[in-house]
Amino acid sequence: METLQKMISDLTVDAQNDAKGSAGDKHETALAMMHIEQEKLNQKLKEVIDQKTILSKIDGSQTHNTIALGSLVEANKTLFFVSAALPKITIDNHDVFALSPQSPLGLKLMGNKINFQFEINSTKYTINAVK
Repeated sequence: METLQKMISDLTVDAQNDAKGSAGDKHETALAMMHIEQEKLNQKLKEVIDQKTILSKIDGSQTHNTIALGSLVEANKTLFFVSAALPKITIDNHDVFALSPQSPLGLKLMGNKINFQFEINSTKYTINAVK
């Protein structure tokens, strides 16, 4: 979050400095490109804040009998963490795939228990553990 906020701030300063010493079509194009980049960074910052909000709602000490937000699910030796869509995480040589409860896979998992079976991309899975 801090990195994105700094990048947005730097672009604002650059745009202000550019406005002081430039004129013409090149100036307008440069300002427009900086504005587009700022919009992209603001959108990314919003996504990061949303992910942080979701993660802050998870109680790591809680165990689950049914799959819910914060569940660690083992299915066919694959670990899924129902939280927010994040890049693959490796912990103790185990790959963990963090997924949103609103994702297609998250929707299939939510509310289910051990021994639930489902299929994704022609692969059949059975839930072996929920933590």
